[in-house]
Amino acid sequence: MASAVVKNSEITEVMDGIGRRARAAATALARSTETERYDALGAAAAVLFARRDEILDANASDMRSAEKKGLAASMLDRLLLDESRVKAMSEGVRQVAELDDPVGEVSDEWLRPNGLVIQRVRVPLGVIGIIYESRPNVTADAGALCLKSGNAVILRGGSESFNSSTAIHSCMVQGLAQAGLPEDAIQMIPTTDRDAVGYLLSGMQSTVDVIIPRGGRNLIARVQADARVPVIGHLEGICHVYVHESADVSKARDIVLNAKMRRTGICGAAETLLIDEACMATHWKTIADALIEAGCEIRGDETVCAADNRVQKADEQDWSTEYLDAIISVRAVAGVDEAISHISTYGSGHTEAIIAEDQDTVEQFFHDLDSAILLHNASTQFADGGEFGMGAEIGIATGKIHARGPVGAEQLTSYKYVVRGTGQTRP
Repeated sequence: MASAVVKNSEITEVMDGIGRRARAAATALARSTETERYDALGAAAAVLFARRDEILDANASDMRSAEKKGLAASMLDRLLLDESRVKAMSEGVRQVAELDDPVGEVSDEWLRPNGLVIQRVRVPLGVIGIIYESRPNVTADAGALCLKSGNAVILRGGSESFNSSTAIHSCMVQGLAQAGLPEDAIQMIPTTDRDAVGYLLSGMQSTVDVIIPRGGRNLIARVQADARVPVIGHLEGICHVYVHESADVSKARDIVLNAKMRRTGICGAAETLLIDEACMATHWKTIADALIEAGCEIRGDETVCAADNRVQKADEQDWSTEYLDAIISVRAVAGVDEAISHISTYGSGHTEAIIAEDQDTVEQFFHDLDSAILLHNASTQFADGGEFGMGAEIGIATGKIHARGPVGAEQLTSYKYVVRGTGQTRP
């Protein structure tokens, strides 16, 4: 049984043991069949829902502690589980099971003039360390995706969700056991001590192949600074919506409202709205009314404040803040070039949306911006692997190496080259 406390003197021993068991499990998973992994995921999904009362009791304990600590409402929402969310978590694991198996897939094949046949074949990464903050559902999502892709995983959730994540992890392990796969394929660090995170990042190069952080800027910065193994980075989501002067007013209102307010605490929530000066008179009031009626605080530049006395004055920090709350910063821009310049200056490379009917402007927006996800006439809240048809995802990778955008099962694989000959030698 996991415990929230492990003595400092024991951390090295505990973590080294976790690493050795993960490496052994990764070797076994690499030899496992698609059917075995499918069965394990199906069993885990069933166990998650069957043991929902246990999970909800653990979550209630976490919620009480978080409320006593004074966590913000947006963070409490990320932490909260109810029966519908547990059901969705179970269904998410089942959906991962139904995905095409990436392991062993031949992604390319060609014949050389000398008769050699070369194949590029997908293989697991090996052992993945995943560090995440207060969303306990990540325990199931990450475990499922790593299992689907043949990887062993070491999970380290936020201290606020320790009890919830422990209960969820127990269900995932039960699924592995029922399918006859090694229970060590999905492990959870049994302590909230930050020294364990430090050791995972810098002391386990021989057993951990890659680290994936999922959380805010402080977590990402620490991981990138301290990790001694490759990192698939998931930087904060400073997402923008740009309303061009050609935008349909109703579309603009509905998309901006959804992008900001559907769920304010997710990384795909819009944090900054850019609106053309040319359509302030025709579009702004409709959009602002909808946001304010929904309970959103608006912080604007001088132009926006002059147009609407309900708007608070934004400062420089607002343009680079991931609120994860019912707050949005708004800037009036002189056109698409200025919108692109603002996003390039302040954005995190996560997700940007343009609302426009002018196709040339849309194509310029798509061509000139290099964020991981770009949308036209659609909410930034679609920045989600499930909405892309990829099933659950660990997060949105904002870097440019290995994986980018939603990180699902396929993105948790690498590849090797298999070369088939008939006796060829090189002259």
